[in-house]
Amino acid sequence: MQPKIYHTTDHDIDPAFLDIDAVHVVKRLREAGFTAYLVGGSVRDLLVKKTPKDYDISTSAHPEQIKKIFQRQCLLIGRRFRLAHIRFGHKIIEVATFRAGDNDSDLIVQDNIWGTPEEDVLRRDFTINGLFYDPSNHTVIDYVGGWEDIHTQTLRTIGEATTRFKQDPVRMIRLLKFQSRFGFNIDPAATQALKKCHPEILKSSSARILEELLRMLESGASATFFRLMTESGLLELLFPALTAFLKGNDAQKVYQLLAMADQINLKNKKTLDRSILAACLLYPTFENELDHKFHKHNINPHFGDILLLSSSVIKEMLMSSFAHFPKRINMLLGFILSTQYRMTPKSGKRHQRPKLLQSHEFEFALRFLKIRAMADELLIPDYNWWMNCYRQAGRQSERRGHHPHPSPDHHR
Repeated sequence: MQPKIYHTTDHDIDPAFLDIDAVHVVKRLREAGFTAYLVGGSVRDLLVKKTPKDYDISTSAHPEQIKKIFQRQCLLIGRRFRLAHIRFGHKIIEVATFRAGDNDSDLIVQDNIWGTPEEDVLRRDFTINGLFYDPSNHTVIDYVGGWEDIHTQTLRTIGEATTRFKQDPVRMIRLLKFQSRFGFNIDPAATQALKKCHPEILKSSSARILEELLRMLESGASATFFRLMTESGLLELLFPALTAFLKGNDAQKVYQLLAMADQINLKNKKTLDRSILAACLLYPTFENELDHKFHKHNINPHFGDILLLSSSVIKEMLMSSFAHFPKRINMLLGFILSTQYRMTPKSGKRHQRPKLLQSHEFEFALRFLKIRAMADELLIPDYNWWMNCYRQAGRQSERRGHHPHPSPDHHR
């Protein structure tokens, strides 16, 4: 198969915006006599005018040959899928060898079969992720029609959609991930395959699924993504209790919080902590349970009751599901949920609590209160009050010779 080549006159990728370290890696591999390209998401993002989060490289060099070129700068990882990580300080450029293999089998069981650029791209998930970019002559190389699909805003699998989803069911989540991030339309064949294959998701690694979901919470497109996951039936298989809430009358409360978190994550380089983002999913349920068990009956709960309730909500919504959230997230999530009761009590009477303000975890609860205030302007006075208390506690701590609190942005 001859690829289509698109030159600088066809596209407007500005070489000045390319990552200099990624270009350096490609150059070093080429100087050593190997073929090497930028590949996948970085090429796609450059074409849709988004700044790539990372740059991946595909090459004809085998892992041990890559290691020989970059020596101590290179770390080889993985067994089933052997990769090279080239380190530039805290930044990592991932380099993979071109791979071959059967693209039509029901399950991919062998990944370290070396191949050609064409064979490698045919193993990828969607056409928009199947483009190579050659920084030496600034050409885009297309074996699978990804160029046209990007420009017509179409999500299409490489190969027959049902087979591709059965080979790796996580691709169904990735399909909705790209739809939510870019707003592209899904090809009819992929739409039908998603309906047919969505129960296959339970054959996937729970760790991979959880990582995809957590990354989407950080993506700036989480509200749309979780709506699509609910509509597709995928979320119900993975998180049934959460899905039941998202199909109820109060679902909009979750989507509002996610949308506010999306605004923050799109604006700032450093994304919100995953525990804060998980709180967006669970807080409306926690609030409903609080009303149902206590407020409707005019009961003023002890804080111990609040802690038990937050733990119960987390267990029902997350810990009993297909993919279990890490212990650190669950612990911080419990603190965030329970502390909201103290920060916005039903009585409206706020009480400054020095020990609470001095705890490291308080910053997470305060950041979540900011999200709530962005979604409900009636909470802005509460957020400003606690923000001022937090700053005062930080100044007092600094006068005593302790490190000051890191300060969340003031709510505007």
